Amino acid sequence: MESSTTTSYSVVSELEGTLLKTPKPFAYFMLMAFEASGLIRYTLLLFLWPIIALLDVLGYRNCSLKLVIFVATASLRESEIESVARAVLPKFYMDDISMDAWSAFGSCEKRVVVTRMPRVMVERFAKDHLRADEVIGTEIIINRFGYATGFIQESDVDRSIFNSVANLFEDRRPQLGLGRPIISGSQTFLSLCEEQVHAPVPSNYNVQRLHVQLLPVIFHDGRLVKLPTPATALLILLWIPFGIILAVVRLFIGSMLPLWAIPYVSRIFNIRFIVKGKPPAPASAGNQGVLFVCTHRTVMDPVILSYVLGRSIPAVTYSVSRLSEILSPIPTFRLTRARDVDAEIIKKELSNGDLVVYPEGTTCREPFLLRFSALFAELTDKIVPVAMNYRVGFFHATTARGWKAFDPIFFFMNPRPVYEVTFLNQLEVEATCSSGKSPYDVANYVQRILAATLGFECTNFTRKDKYRVLAGNDGTVSYSSFLDQFKKTARLFFVLAVTDDASLIEVPVRRKNLPINVIGVATSSISGEAKFVFSHRFVAFTLMYGVLINPGTELELGDTQLQYFSFHHPELGT
Repeated sequence: MESSTTTSYSVVSELEGTLLKTPKPFAYFMLMAFEASGLIRYTLLLFLWPIIALLDVLGYRNCSLKLVIFVATASLRESEIESVARAVLPKFYMDDISMDAWSAFGSCEKRVVVTRMPRVMVERFAKDHLRADEVIGTEIIINRFGYATGFIQESDVDRSIFNSVANLFEDRRPQLGLGRPIISGSQTFLSLCEEQVHAPVPSNYNVQRLHVQLLPVIFHDGRLVKLPTPATALLILLWIPFGIILAVVRLFIGSMLPLWAIPYVSRIFNIRFIVKGKPPAPASAGNQGVLFVCTHRTVMDPVILSYVLGRSIPAVTYSVSRLSEILSPIPTFRLTRARDVDAEIIKKELSNGDLVVYPEGTTCREPFLLRFSALFAELTDKIVPVAMNYRVGFFHATTARGWKAFDPIFFFMNPRPVYEVTFLNQLEVEATCSSGKSPYDVANYVQRILAATLGFECTNFTRKDKYRVLAGNDGTVSYSSFLDQFKKTARLFFVLAVTDDASLIEVPVRRKNLPINVIGVATSSISGEAKFVFSHRFVAFTLMYGVLINPGTELELGDTQLQYFSFHHPELGT
Protein backbone atom coordinates (compact mmCIF):
# COMPACT_ATOMS: atom_id res chain seq x y z
CA MET A 1 0.00 0.00 0.00
CA GLU A 2 1.14 3.59 -0.54
CA SER A 3 1.47 4.51 3.12
CA SER A 4 3.87 1.67 3.69
CA THR A 5 6.54 3.51 1.76
CA THR A 6 6.47 6.69 3.83
CA THR A 7 8.14 7.56 7.10
CA SER A 8 5.00 9.10 8.67
CA TYR A 9 3.95 5.79 10.12
CA SER A 10 3.43 5.15 13.78
CA VAL A 11 4.41 1.70 14.99
CA VAL A 12 3.66 -0.21 18.17
CA SER A 13 5.94 -3.20 18.69
CA GLU A 14 6.11 -5.90 21.29
CA LEU A 15 9.55 -6.30 22.83
CA GLU A 16 9.68 -9.98 23.84
CA GLY A 17 9.62 -12.35 20.89
CA THR A 18 9.51 -9.55 18.31
CA LEU A 19 12.16 -6.84 18.74
CA LEU A 20 13.97 -9.37 20.91
CA LYS A 21 14.36 -12.85 19.53
CA THR A 22 13.86 -14.40 22.97
CA PRO A 23 10.12 -14.78 23.68
CA LYS A 24 10.46 -15.35 27.45
CA PRO A 25 11.92 -12.63 29.70
CA PHE A 26 13.00 -15.03 32.47
CA ALA A 27 16.72 -14.63 31.73
CA TYR A 28 16.51 -10.85 32.16
CA PHE A 29 14.94 -11.28 35.58
CA MET A 30 17.80 -13.64 36.44
CA LEU A 31 20.21 -10.84 35.53
CA MET A 32 18.27 -8.44 37.73
CA ALA A 33 18.34 -10.90 40.63
CA PHE A 34 22.09 -11.56 40.35
CA GLU A 35 23.32 -8.03 39.71
CA ALA A 36 20.99 -6.15 42.05
CA SER A 37 20.80 -8.63 44.92
CA GLY A 38 23.26 -11.49 44.68
CA LEU A 39 23.60 -15.23 44.55
CA ILE A 40 20.84 -16.14 47.02
CA ARG A 41 18.04 -14.44 45.07
CA TYR A 42 19.55 -15.72 41.82
CA THR A 43 19.46 -19.29 43.15
CA LEU A 44 15.92 -18.95 44.50
CA LEU A 45 14.61 -17.64 41.19
CA LEU A 46 16.36 -20.44 39.29
CA PHE A 47 14.84 -23.11 41.55
CA LEU A 48 11.39 -21.58 40.94
CA TRP A 49 11.79 -21.73 37.17
CA PRO A 50 9.94 -25.09 36.78
CA ILE A 51 6.91 -23.61 38.55
CA ILE A 52 7.09 -20.44 36.47
CA ALA A 53 7.34 -22.48 33.24
CA LEU A 54 4.45 -24.74 34.30
CA LEU A 55 2.20 -21.75 34.98
CA ASP A 56 3.01 -20.46 31.49
CA VAL A 57 2.17 -23.81 29.90
CA LEU A 58 -1.13 -24.01 31.77
CA GLY A 59 -2.13 -20.57 30.52
CA TYR A 60 -1.62 -18.64 33.75
CA ARG A 61 0.64 -16.07 32.13
CA ASN A 62 -0.23 -13.27 34.54
CA CYS A 63 0.47 -15.45 37.58
CA SER A 64 3.75 -16.59 36.09
CA LEU A 65 4.81 -13.01 35.36
CA LYS A 66 3.82 -11.74 38.80
CA LEU A 67 5.74 -14.54 40.51
CA VAL A 68 8.97 -13.89 38.61
CA ILE A 69 8.70 -10.11 39.15
CA PHE A 70 8.10 -10.60 42.88
CA VAL A 71 11.07 -12.91 43.41
CA ALA A 72 13.42 -10.78 41.27
CA THR A 73 12.55 -7.34 42.68
CA ALA A 74 10.92 -7.58 46.13
CA SER A 75 12.78 -5.46 48.73
CA LEU A 76 15.20 -4.00 46.15
CA ARG A 77 15.75 -0.26 46.14
CA GLU A 78 14.13 1.46 43.19
CA SER A 79 17.47 3.13 42.48
CA GLU A 80 19.21 -0.27 42.33
CA ILE A 81 16.66 -1.59 39.81
CA GLU A 82 17.20 1.52 37.70
CA SER A 83 20.96 1.09 37.99
CA VAL A 84 20.87 -2.48 36.65
CA ALA A 85 18.47 -1.44 33.90
CA ARG A 86 20.86 1.35 32.91
CA ALA A 87 24.21 -0.42 33.20
CA VAL A 88 23.66 -4.18 32.74
CA LEU A 89 20.55 -5.05 30.74
CA PRO A 90 21.11 -2.95 27.55
CA LYS A 91 24.06 -5.10 26.44
CA PHE A 92 22.01 -8.29 26.63
CA TYR A 93 18.99 -6.68 24.99
CA MET A 94 21.19 -5.46 22.14
CA ASP A 95 22.71 -8.90 21.58
CA ASP A 96 19.18 -10.32 21.30
CA ILE A 97 17.79 -7.77 18.83
CA SER A 98 16.05 -9.10 15.72
CA MET A 99 17.41 -6.94 12.93
CA ASP A 100 14.43 -7.70 10.68
CA ALA A 101 12.01 -6.44 13.32
CA TRP A 102 14.24 -3.45 13.99
CA SER A 103 14.26 -2.52 10.29
CA ALA A 104 10.48 -2.29 10.30
CA PHE A 105 10.32 -0.58 13.71
CA GLY A 106 13.04 1.96 12.94
CA SER A 107 11.45 3.00 9.65
CA CYS A 108 8.50 4.68 11.36
CA GLU A 109 8.30 8.19 12.68
CA LYS A 110 6.52 7.49 15.97
CA ARG A 111 7.79 4.41 17.77
CA VAL A 112 6.17 2.76 20.80
CA VAL A 113 7.49 -0.31 22.62
CA VAL A 114 5.17 -2.49 24.70
CA THR A 115 6.41 -5.13 27.12
CA ARG A 116 5.11 -7.36 29.87
CA MET A 117 8.27 -6.69 31.84
CA PRO A 118 8.38 -3.77 34.30
CA ARG A 119 8.74 -0.53 32.40
CA VAL A 120 11.73 0.49 34.53
CA MET A 121 13.70 -2.52 33.22
CA VAL A 122 13.15 -1.58 29.58
CA GLU A 123 12.65 2.18 29.25
CA ARG A 124 16.29 3.27 29.30
CA PHE A 125 17.31 0.82 26.58
CA ALA A 126 14.25 1.42 24.43
CA LYS A 127 14.60 5.20 24.43
CA ASP A 128 18.40 5.45 24.24
CA HIS A 129 19.13 2.67 21.75
CA LEU A 130 15.86 1.82 19.94
CA ARG A 131 14.90 5.53 19.77
CA ALA A 132 11.43 4.73 21.12
CA ASP A 133 9.15 7.66 21.92
CA GLU A 134 7.07 5.79 24.50
CA VAL A 135 7.45 2.60 26.52
CA ILE A 136 4.40 0.81 27.91
CA GLY A 137 4.95 -1.92 30.47
CA THR A 138 3.98 -3.06 33.92
CA GLU A 139 4.54 -0.78 36.90
CA ILE A 140 6.23 -2.05 40.05
CA ILE A 141 4.71 -0.73 43.27
CA ILE A 142 7.30 1.23 45.27
CA ASN A 143 6.74 1.91 48.96
CA ARG A 144 7.30 5.26 50.63
CA PHE A 145 10.87 4.35 51.53
CA GLY A 146 11.92 3.75 47.92
CA TYR A 147 11.87 -0.06 48.03
CA ALA A 148 10.09 -2.31 45.52
CA THR A 149 7.29 -4.36 47.05
CA GLY A 150 7.56 -6.94 44.27
CA PHE A 151 3.93 -6.40 43.29
CA ILE A 152 2.69 -4.71 40.13
CA GLN A 153 -0.23 -2.35 39.67
CA GLU A 154 -1.87 -4.32 36.86
CA SER A 155 -4.19 -7.26 37.56
CA ASP A 156 -4.62 -8.17 33.86
CA VAL A 157 -1.40 -7.26 32.07
CA ASP A 158 -2.65 -7.68 28.48
CA ARG A 159 -5.79 -5.64 29.16
CA SER A 160 -3.71 -2.91 30.82
CA ILE A 161 -1.34 -2.71 27.83
CA PHE A 162 -4.33 -2.62 25.47
CA ASN A 163 -5.87 0.31 27.36
CA SER A 164 -2.57 2.19 27.52
CA VAL A 165 -2.04 1.91 23.76
CA ALA A 166 -5.65 2.95 23.12
CA ASN A 167 -5.22 6.03 25.33
CA LEU A 168 -1.95 6.93 23.62
CA PHE A 169 -3.55 6.80 20.16
CA GLU A 170 -6.91 8.43 20.88
CA ASP A 171 -6.92 10.56 17.72
CA ARG A 172 -5.75 7.97 15.22
CA ARG A 173 -5.04 4.27 15.29
CA PRO A 174 -1.38 3.23 14.95
CA GLN A 175 -0.60 2.24 11.38
CA LEU A 176 1.66 -0.72 12.14
CA GLY A 177 1.67 -3.30 14.89
CA LEU A 178 4.50 -5.79 15.37
CA GLY A 179 3.99 -8.69 17.74
CA ARG A 180 3.44 -12.36 18.31
CA PRO A 181 0.19 -13.97 17.13
CA ILE A 182 -2.78 -13.29 19.39
CA ILE A 183 -3.42 -16.06 21.89
CA SER A 184 -6.97 -17.38 21.88
CA GLY A 185 -9.15 -15.66 24.47
CA SER A 186 -6.86 -12.68 25.03
CA GLN A 187 -7.03 -9.18 23.60
CA THR A 188 -3.78 -7.48 22.68
CA PHE A 189 -2.70 -4.13 21.30
CA LEU A 190 -2.41 -5.62 17.79
CA SER A 191 -6.17 -5.38 17.34
CA LEU A 192 -5.84 -1.58 17.55
CA CYS A 193 -3.39 -1.37 14.63
CA GLU A 194 -4.37 -0.84 11.00
CA GLU A 195 -1.71 -3.27 9.78
CA GLN A 196 -0.52 -6.25 11.78
CA VAL A 197 2.75 -8.12 11.21
CA HIS A 198 3.37 -11.20 13.29
CA ALA A 199 6.81 -12.21 14.49
CA PRO A 200 9.16 -13.25 13.08
CA VAL A 201 9.04 -10.19 10.84
CA PRO A 202 9.87 -11.03 7.19
CA SER A 203 13.37 -9.98 6.22
CA ASN A 204 12.16 -8.04 3.18
CA TYR A 205 9.36 -6.17 4.92
CA ASN A 206 9.44 -2.42 4.08
CA VAL A 207 13.14 -2.53 3.27
CA GLN A 208 12.81 0.57 1.06
CA ARG A 209 11.88 2.90 3.91
CA LEU A 210 14.55 4.93 5.65
CA HIS A 211 15.12 4.16 9.31
CA VAL A 212 17.05 5.65 12.19
CA GLN A 213 20.32 4.14 13.28
CA LEU A 214 20.40 1.52 16.01
CA LEU A 215 22.74 2.98 18.62
CA PRO A 216 25.35 0.51 19.91
CA VAL A 217 26.01 -0.22 23.57
CA ILE A 218 29.47 1.16 24.38
CA PHE A 219 29.45 0.97 28.17
CA HIS A 220 28.38 -2.17 29.99
CA ASP A 221 28.60 -3.35 33.59
CA GLY A 222 27.76 -6.48 35.55
CA ARG A 223 29.67 -9.68 36.20
CA LEU A 224 27.88 -12.24 33.99
CA VAL A 225 29.17 -12.73 30.46
CA LYS A 226 26.37 -14.91 29.11
CA LEU A 227 22.61 -14.37 29.22
CA PRO A 228 21.49 -16.61 32.12
CA THR A 229 18.87 -18.78 30.46
CA PRO A 230 17.78 -21.60 32.79
CA ALA A 231 20.40 -24.03 31.46
CA THR A 232 23.21 -21.44 31.46
CA ALA A 233 22.19 -20.14 34.89
CA LEU A 234 22.34 -23.66 36.33
CA LEU A 235 25.76 -24.24 34.76
CA ILE A 236 27.08 -20.97 36.26
CA LEU A 237 25.65 -21.82 39.67
CA LEU A 238 27.28 -25.26 39.67
CA TRP A 239 30.59 -23.81 38.51
CA ILE A 240 30.89 -21.05 41.14
CA PRO A 241 32.24 -23.27 44.01
CA PHE A 242 34.83 -24.85 41.70
CA GLY A 243 35.62 -21.44 40.22
CA ILE A 244 36.35 -19.92 43.63
CA ILE A 245 38.71 -22.77 44.51
CA LEU A 246 40.39 -22.55 41.10
CA ALA A 247 40.81 -18.77 41.44
CA VAL A 248 42.44 -19.11 44.87
CA VAL A 249 44.84 -21.77 43.59
CA ARG A 250 45.73 -19.74 40.49
CA LEU A 251 46.35 -16.59 42.52
CA PHE A 252 48.45 -18.45 45.09
CA ILE A 253 50.61 -20.17 42.49
CA GLY A 254 50.99 -16.91 40.58
CA SER A 255 52.19 -15.09 43.68
CA MET A 256 54.81 -17.76 44.44
CA LEU A 257 56.43 -18.20 41.02
CA PRO A 258 58.80 -15.79 39.22
CA LEU A 259 57.17 -13.76 36.45
CA TRP A 260 59.06 -15.49 33.62
CA ALA A 261 57.67 -18.88 34.66
CA ILE A 262 54.00 -17.87 34.69
CA PRO A 263 53.29 -18.29 30.93
CA TYR A 264 54.58 -21.86 31.07
CA VAL A 265 52.87 -22.93 34.29
CA SER A 266 49.61 -21.22 33.28
CA ARG A 267 48.96 -23.93 30.69
CA ILE A 268 48.55 -26.43 33.51
CA PHE A 269 45.77 -24.26 34.97
CA ASN A 270 44.07 -23.73 31.60
CA ILE A 271 45.10 -20.09 31.18
CA ARG A 272 46.23 -19.13 27.71
CA PHE A 273 48.45 -16.24 26.62
CA ILE A 274 48.59 -15.30 22.93
CA VAL A 275 51.57 -13.04 22.17
CA LYS A 276 52.10 -11.37 18.81
CA GLY A 277 54.78 -8.97 17.61
CA LYS A 278 58.27 -8.42 18.96
CA PRO A 279 58.62 -6.69 22.33
CA PRO A 280 61.55 -4.28 22.83
CA ALA A 281 64.60 -5.24 24.85
CA PRO A 282 64.84 -4.01 28.46
CA ALA A 283 66.22 -0.52 28.95
CA SER A 284 69.95 -0.46 29.69
CA ALA A 285 71.27 1.14 32.85
CA GLY A 286 71.35 4.94 32.70
CA ASN A 287 68.98 5.16 29.73
CA GLN A 288 65.38 6.28 29.75
CA GLY A 289 62.93 3.41 29.60
CA VAL A 290 60.28 2.60 27.01
CA LEU A 291 56.71 3.74 27.59
CA PHE A 292 54.25 0.94 26.83
CA VAL A 293 50.97 2.58 25.77
CA CYS A 294 48.27 -0.06 26.13
CA THR A 295 44.58 -0.52 25.62
CA HIS A 296 42.82 -1.09 28.92
CA ARG A 297 40.54 -4.12 29.22
CA THR A 298 40.87 -5.37 32.82
CA VAL A 299 42.77 -4.68 36.02
CA MET A 300 45.02 -7.62 35.04
CA ASP A 301 46.47 -5.81 32.00
CA PRO A 302 49.77 -4.61 33.53
CA VAL A 303 50.31 -7.92 35.32
CA ILE A 304 49.75 -9.90 32.13
CA LEU A 305 52.14 -7.60 30.26
CA SER A 306 54.83 -8.32 32.86
CA TYR A 307 54.11 -12.06 32.57
CA VAL A 308 54.65 -12.15 28.81
CA LEU A 309 57.76 -9.92 29.03
CA GLY A 310 59.18 -12.05 31.81
CA ARG A 311 60.10 -9.03 33.94
CA SER A 312 58.36 -6.61 36.25
CA ILE A 313 57.09 -3.50 34.48
CA PRO A 314 55.78 -0.76 36.82
CA ALA A 315 52.33 0.62 36.00
CA VAL A 316 50.60 3.90 36.75
CA THR A 317 47.04 3.52 38.00
CA TYR A 318 44.13 5.62 39.12
CA SER A 319 41.07 3.71 40.37
CA VAL A 320 42.58 0.34 41.25
CA SER A 321 41.46 -0.85 44.69
CA ARG A 322 43.91 -0.79 47.60
CA LEU A 323 43.63 -4.57 47.92
CA SER A 324 44.61 -5.04 44.27
CA GLU A 325 47.62 -2.77 44.81
CA ILE A 326 48.70 -4.77 47.87
CA LEU A 327 48.35 -8.10 46.05
CA SER A 328 49.90 -6.87 42.81
CA PRO A 329 53.15 -8.66 41.88
CA ILE A 330 54.38 -5.51 40.12
CA PRO A 331 54.99 -1.97 41.41
CA THR A 332 52.08 0.44 40.90
CA PHE A 333 52.00 4.23 41.16
CA ARG A 334 48.78 6.16 41.68
CA LEU A 335 48.01 9.12 39.46
CA THR A 336 46.26 12.15 40.94
CA ARG A 337 44.50 13.54 37.83
CA ALA A 338 46.51 16.73 38.41
CA ARG A 339 48.33 17.07 35.10
CA ASP A 340 51.59 18.57 36.37
CA VAL A 341 51.86 16.15 39.28
CA ASP A 342 51.14 13.13 37.06
CA ALA A 343 53.69 14.28 34.50
CA GLU A 344 56.39 14.38 37.17
CA ILE A 345 55.43 10.89 38.41
CA ILE A 346 55.67 9.42 34.90
CA LYS A 347 58.96 11.19 34.10
CA LYS A 348 60.52 9.98 37.34
CA GLU A 349 59.54 6.35 36.73
CA LEU A 350 60.65 6.47 33.08
CA SER A 351 64.09 7.59 34.21
CA ASN A 352 64.32 4.35 36.19
CA GLY A 353 63.26 2.04 33.35
CA ASP A 354 60.24 0.86 31.37
CA LEU A 355 56.72 1.92 32.36
CA VAL A 356 53.12 1.03 31.43
CA VAL A 357 50.37 3.63 30.95
CA TYR A 358 46.70 3.37 29.96
CA PRO A 359 45.70 6.65 28.30
CA GLU A 360 42.00 5.69 28.25
CA GLY A 361 42.00 6.12 32.02
CA THR A 362 39.58 3.25 32.60
CA THR A 363 38.57 -0.10 31.16
CA CYS A 364 36.08 -0.66 28.37
CA ARG A 365 34.64 -4.12 27.63
CA GLU A 366 33.04 -3.51 24.28
CA PRO A 367 34.98 -3.27 20.97
CA PHE A 368 35.58 0.46 21.35
CA LEU A 369 38.52 2.57 22.48
CA LEU A 370 37.86 5.60 24.65
CA ARG A 371 39.58 8.90 23.98
CA PHE A 372 43.32 8.81 24.72
CA SER A 373 44.83 11.35 27.09
CA ALA A 374 47.67 13.20 25.33
CA LEU A 375 49.85 13.44 28.44
CA PHE A 376 52.01 10.42 27.56
CA ALA A 377 52.96 11.93 24.19
CA GLU A 378 54.45 15.02 25.86
CA LEU A 379 56.81 13.06 28.11
CA THR A 380 58.80 10.74 25.83
CA ASP A 381 59.45 9.71 22.25
CA LYS A 382 60.07 6.07 23.13
CA ILE A 383 56.49 4.92 22.70
CA VAL A 384 55.55 1.28 22.08
CA PRO A 385 51.81 0.74 21.45
CA VAL A 386 50.48 -2.54 22.87
CA ALA A 387 47.06 -3.92 21.89
CA MET A 388 45.59 -5.99 24.72
CA ASN A 389 42.36 -7.96 24.69
CA TYR A 390 40.87 -10.84 26.66
CA ARG A 391 38.20 -13.52 26.42
CA VAL A 392 36.34 -15.12 29.30
CA GLY A 393 33.44 -17.54 29.51
CA PHE A 394 31.40 -16.84 32.64
CA PHE A 395 32.48 -13.73 34.55
CA HIS A 396 33.69 -10.26 33.63
CA ALA A 397 36.79 -9.02 35.42
CA THR A 398 35.77 -5.35 35.60
CA THR A 399 33.06 -3.38 37.35
CA ALA A 400 31.99 0.23 37.76
CA ARG A 401 29.20 -0.41 40.30
CA GLY A 402 30.62 -3.30 42.33
CA TRP A 403 33.72 -4.08 44.37
CA LYS A 404 36.83 -3.61 42.26
CA ALA A 405 38.89 -5.67 44.73
CA PHE A 406 37.13 -8.78 43.41
CA ASP A 407 38.15 -8.14 39.77
CA PRO A 408 41.17 -10.52 39.76
CA ILE A 409 39.14 -13.21 41.53
CA PHE A 410 36.36 -13.07 38.94
CA PHE A 411 38.92 -13.19 36.14
CA PHE A 412 40.55 -16.35 37.49
CA MET A 413 37.16 -17.96 38.25
CA ASN A 414 36.63 -18.42 34.52
CA PRO A 415 37.25 -21.96 33.21
CA ARG A 416 39.57 -20.88 30.39
CA PRO A 417 40.59 -17.22 30.37
CA VAL A 418 42.53 -16.07 27.32
CA TYR A 419 44.68 -12.96 27.02
CA GLU A 420 45.94 -11.57 23.71
CA VAL A 421 48.93 -9.21 23.72
CA THR A 422 50.10 -7.65 20.46
CA PHE A 423 53.27 -5.54 20.46
CA LEU A 424 53.40 -2.93 17.70
CA ASN A 425 56.60 -1.32 16.49
CA GLN A 426 57.99 1.59 18.45
CA LEU A 427 56.78 4.87 16.98
CA GLU A 428 59.12 6.50 14.47
CA VAL A 429 60.50 9.85 15.50
CA GLU A 430 58.43 11.45 12.72
CA ALA A 431 55.25 10.26 14.49
CA THR A 432 56.15 11.81 17.86
CA CYS A 433 56.20 15.30 19.32
CA SER A 434 59.91 15.59 18.45
CA SER A 435 58.94 16.13 14.82
CA GLY A 436 56.64 19.00 15.72
CA LYS A 437 53.40 17.07 16.01
CA SER A 438 51.01 18.10 18.76
CA PRO A 439 50.48 15.68 21.66
CA TYR A 440 46.84 15.31 20.64
CA ASP A 441 47.80 14.23 17.11
CA VAL A 442 50.17 11.64 18.54
CA ALA A 443 47.57 10.35 20.99
CA ASN A 444 44.91 10.11 18.26
CA TYR A 445 47.35 8.31 15.95
CA VAL A 446 48.21 5.74 18.62
CA GLN A 447 44.51 5.25 19.34
CA ARG A 448 43.78 4.65 15.63
CA ILE A 449 46.54 2.07 15.09
CA LEU A 450 45.58 0.16 18.23
CA ALA A 451 41.92 0.18 17.23
CA ALA A 452 42.83 -1.09 13.75
CA THR A 453 44.95 -3.88 15.27
CA LEU A 454 42.07 -5.09 17.47
CA GLY A 455 39.27 -4.40 15.00
CA PHE A 456 37.76 -1.86 17.40
CA GLU A 457 36.22 1.57 16.83
CA CYS A 458 37.63 4.84 18.17
CA THR A 459 35.38 7.09 20.25
CA ASN A 460 35.62 10.46 21.99
CA PHE A 461 34.07 9.15 25.18
CA THR A 462 36.03 9.50 28.40
CA ARG A 463 36.22 7.95 31.84
CA LYS A 464 33.64 10.44 33.12
CA ASP A 465 31.20 9.44 30.38
CA LYS A 466 31.55 5.79 31.36
CA TYR A 467 30.90 6.34 35.03
CA ARG A 468 27.98 8.69 34.39
CA VAL A 469 26.29 5.96 32.35
CA LEU A 470 27.15 2.98 34.54
CA ALA A 471 27.35 4.36 38.07
CA GLY A 472 25.63 7.74 37.97
CA ASN A 473 28.78 9.63 39.01
CA ASP A 474 31.90 11.02 37.35
CA GLY A 475 34.23 8.31 38.64
CA THR A 476 36.12 10.63 40.97
CA VAL A 477 38.11 8.73 43.58
CA SER A 478 38.63 10.11 47.09
CA TYR A 479 42.20 10.10 48.38
CA SER A 480 41.51 10.74 52.06
CA SER A 481 43.80 8.89 54.41
CA PHE A 482 42.76 5.90 56.46
CA LEU A 483 42.74 8.08 59.60
CA ASP A 484 40.48 10.64 57.90
CA GLN A 485 38.10 7.90 56.80
CA PHE A 486 38.07 6.47 60.35
CA LYS A 487 37.26 9.89 61.83
CA LYS A 488 34.49 10.38 59.28
CA THR A 489 33.04 7.00 60.17
CA ALA A 490 33.26 7.79 63.89
CA ARG A 491 31.37 11.03 63.34
CA LEU A 492 28.61 9.54 61.21
CA PHE A 493 28.03 6.05 62.55
CA PHE A 494 25.75 5.97 65.60
CA VAL A 495 23.15 3.77 67.29
CA LEU A 496 20.21 5.01 69.32
CA ALA A 497 19.31 2.80 72.28
CA VAL A 498 15.83 3.28 73.82
CA THR A 499 15.76 3.57 77.61
CA ASP A 500 11.94 3.79 77.82
CA ASP A 501 9.33 1.51 76.25
CA ALA A 502 8.16 4.11 73.74
CA SER A 503 9.95 7.19 72.40
CA LEU A 504 8.66 9.54 69.73
CA ILE A 505 11.06 11.02 67.20
CA GLU A 506 10.62 12.68 63.82
CA VAL A 507 12.83 11.61 60.90
CA PRO A 508 12.46 13.33 57.49
CA VAL A 509 12.80 10.35 55.17
CA ARG A 510 12.12 11.14 51.51
CA ARG A 511 10.94 14.56 52.76
CA LYS A 512 8.17 13.08 54.91
CA ASN A 513 8.04 13.30 58.70
CA LEU A 514 7.11 9.90 60.07
CA PRO A 515 6.44 9.42 63.79
CA ILE A 516 8.32 6.23 64.68
CA ASN A 517 9.71 4.45 67.69
CA VAL A 518 13.41 4.10 66.84
CA ILE A 519 15.35 0.95 67.70
CA GLY A 520 18.48 1.64 65.65
CA VAL A 521 19.87 3.91 62.97
CA ALA A 522 22.99 3.61 60.81
CA THR A 523 24.32 5.80 58.02
CA SER A 524 24.84 5.61 54.34
CA SER A 525 22.24 5.80 51.61
CA ILE A 526 19.06 7.92 51.75
CA SER A 527 20.50 11.44 51.46
CA GLY A 528 19.04 14.39 53.31
CA GLU A 529 19.12 16.30 56.57
CA ALA A 530 18.00 14.33 59.63
CA LYS A 531 16.61 15.97 62.78
CA PHE A 532 15.70 13.94 65.87
CA VAL A 533 13.33 15.27 68.58
CA PHE A 534 13.26 13.07 71.68
CA SER A 535 10.30 12.77 73.99
CA HIS A 536 11.88 10.14 76.25
CA ARG A 537 15.40 9.39 77.40
CA PHE A 538 17.86 7.92 74.86
CA VAL A 539 21.47 6.83 74.98
CA ALA A 540 23.40 7.68 71.77
CA PHE A 541 26.53 5.62 71.06
CA THR A 542 29.33 6.52 68.66
CA LEU A 543 32.28 4.24 68.08
CA MET A 544 33.97 5.70 71.14
CA TYR A 545 31.51 6.82 73.74
CA GLY A 546 27.87 7.05 74.86
CA VAL A 547 25.86 10.19 75.66
CA LEU A 548 22.57 10.43 77.57
CA ILE A 549 19.98 12.50 75.70
CA ASN A 550 17.19 13.96 77.82
CA PRO A 551 13.55 14.49 76.71
CA GLY A 552 13.06 17.56 74.52
CA THR A 553 16.61 17.43 73.16
CA GLU A 554 17.01 18.18 69.44
CA LEU A 555 19.79 16.42 67.53
CA GLU A 556 20.64 17.65 64.02
CA LEU A 557 22.96 15.54 61.88
CA GLY A 558 23.07 17.98 58.96
CA ASP A 559 23.49 16.58 55.45
CA THR A 560 24.02 12.93 56.26
CA GLN A 561 22.85 9.66 54.72
CA LEU A 562 20.42 7.26 56.36
CA GLN A 563 20.35 3.66 55.24
CA TYR A 564 19.19 1.17 57.84
CA PHE A 565 16.65 1.84 60.52
CA SER A 566 14.28 -0.40 62.41
CA PHE A 567 11.09 1.20 63.70
CA HIS A 568 7.55 0.67 64.83
CA HIS A 569 4.69 2.59 63.24
CA PRO A 570 1.04 2.30 64.34
CA GLU A 571 -0.09 1.54 60.76
CA LEU A 572 2.99 0.01 59.15
CA GLY A 573 4.08 -2.20 62.04
CA THR A 574 7.71 -3.04 62.77
